[in-house]
Amino acid sequence: MTNRTLFDAFRLGNLTLPNRIVMAPLTRNRAGKGLVPTELTATYYRQRASAGLIITEATQVSEQAQGYQDTPGLYTQAQIDGWRRVTDAVHADGGRIFVQLWHVGRISHVDLQPGGAAPVAPSAIRAQTQTFVNNGFAEVSEPRALALDELPGIVNDFRQAAANAIAAGFDGVEIHGANGYLLEQFIKDGANQRSDAYGGSIENRARLLLEVTAAVANEIGADRTGVRLSPVSPVNDMTCSDPQSQYNYIAERLNELGVVYLHVVEGATGGPRQVAPFDYAALRSRFHQTYLANNGYDLELASSRLTEGQADLFAFGRPFISNPDLIARLKTGAPLAAINPATLYGGGAEGYTDYPALADAHAQ
Repeated sequence: MTNRTLFDAFRLGNLTLPNRIVMAPLTRNRAGKGLVPTELTATYYRQRASAGLIITEATQVSEQAQGYQDTPGLYTQAQIDGWRRVTDAVHADGGRIFVQLWHVGRISHVDLQPGGAAPVAPSAIRAQTQTFVNNGFAEVSEPRALALDELPGIVNDFRQAAANAIAAGFDGVEIHGANGYLLEQFIKDGANQRSDAYGGSIENRARLLLEVTAAVANEIGADRTGVRLSPVSPVNDMTCSDPQSQYNYIAERLNELGVVYLHVVEGATGGPRQVAPFDYAALRSRFHQTYLANNGYDLELASSRLTEGQADLFAFGRPFISNPDLIARLKTGAPLAAINPATLYGGGAEGYTDYPALADAHAQ
C-alpha cells in the first residue's frame, strides 16, 4: 500500500510526467490529404497537453499498413512535417507525446490497399469484423498470407517509422501489438496457423513482435519505446488458446529488451474487464519497467490500483475526447462532459476540437 496519487509526478525514461494519467490512443479518422495530420489535429492534441503523457491515435508505418480511411501515416516527408506541427504544439503547452505505430494486417479492405491488393496476414484467414472505408462500415477483405521473405520488410517499416517519429519531434513511440492488428495476429493462434519460424510455438508466434521491438529500440532507444498488448481481448475476431503462457513469455522478452513501458489492455478492449481469466499480476511481475494499465479506468478504480501498487500509470480514453482539461476536472472533482457519439469518426472540428474546457464552459 502506498500514499501515491494519480496527480503525483512520475519518471518515465528521460521524461518527467506531471501526473500518472495517460491519454490513450484514440482513432478519430481526421487525417488530411496524403494522410497528413492537419492544423486541426495539432489543436486537438494541444488542448489535451495536460495529460501526463499523450499517446496518439494509431499511425500506419506504410501504405500497406492502413486499415481505416483517413488515419494518419508516418512514412512520407509530408506526414513527418504534419506531425511536427502536432508535437511542436503539444510541447509549446508543456506536454509530452508518443506516437502509436501500427500495421493493421488483415483488418483492412482492398479499397485502402495499394493497387487494390489483398490485405496481408500471418495466415489467409478472414476476420469476422468490419472496417471504416468509403465513408461507411464494410466487411474486411480476404487477406493473403505474408511470405517469409516479406517479414524483414515489415520490421524495417516499423524501424523507419520510429526514426521518422523522432524526426517529427515525438518523445517516443508505442508499438501497437494489441487489438487484433498484425503483430497480435502473429501472436495469437486463432489467426496464426503458420508452420515456419513465425508460427506454432509461443516463442515463434511472438517472434515478429519481438523483432519489431528490438529494431525500434535499437533505432531510437529502449527508453523511448513502449509496447501495447491485449492478452485476452476478443476484438477484431481474436482468440488465443493459452494467453497466460503466451503473454508471460512476451513480458519476459520485452523486459530483457528494456522497453520503457508495457501498456496492457485488461479485458476486452472498450468492454468488460472480466471477459476471460488472466493473471495480470503474474504478467507484471515479469516486466520490471513501467506498467501502464488500460481499460475501463476511472478516478476511483485507478486510485485504488495505484494505492495497491498494481500499476504505475493509467490510460484514460474516451473521457479525453469530450474533456480536453480532463486532468483538472478529475483533480477538482468537476463533472465530466459527455461524448457526442455521432462525431467520433471523421468530420471536422465538431466533436473534435470544440469541446470546451471547464473555464470556457462557465464563461458561456
